[in-house]
Amino acid sequence: MMQCGWLHSGPQLWLRCVHREVRVKAGKEPQVEEHRGWLLTVDPVSHSVVLVNFRDEGASVRVVMGHAVEHVEVLREADREMSERLRCFLPPKTISLDPEELGRRRSSVCRWLQKNRVPVEEDGNELRVAGALTIKAPYGPEDCCSSNQIILDRIQRLIQVQPDPHSETDPSRTGITSSN
Repeated sequence: MMQCGWLHSGPQLWLRCVHREVRVKAGKEPQVEEHRGWLLTVDPVSHSVVLVNFRDEGASVRVVMGHAVEHVEVLREADREMSERLRCFLPPKTISLDPEELGRRRSSVCRWLQKNRVPVEEDGNELRVAGALTIKAPYGPEDCCSSNQIILDRIQRLIQVQPDPHSETDPSRTGITSSN
């Protein structure tokens, strides 16, 4: 499969190219560069492609900027061994947390956002921010989902700087009581 007009293509085409060996032509004549590798992912904002090549001494990763991509040609599908090698580049699976800990995390993130004057509401096991962003368990920056990149970036940064709720001074834990 050969695809021209990469910048104008969308996620459905990109998904057909991910985890396949591809040839990418980038640049305009007379300075066309050809890159070959296993397409690991496509950045949805810039349309840049991430190619991986495996060697005896490890792997090399190359990012081809989306604006330069002219053609993407799928050369072959990944076999079972190659699929496993590519999976090594994916983030690890979320560790399993008990419902009580997830509830504490959800409440903590909700309180933190409210403290920072962000409109947030609980919707089952998800948090909804201003009707434009969803935060799923386990409620970290990488668990945010939004089509609005500005809101997504701001909420992710806010969650990243959230103090650890276990390190906050809690009078009930220290035994200190106040008397009036």
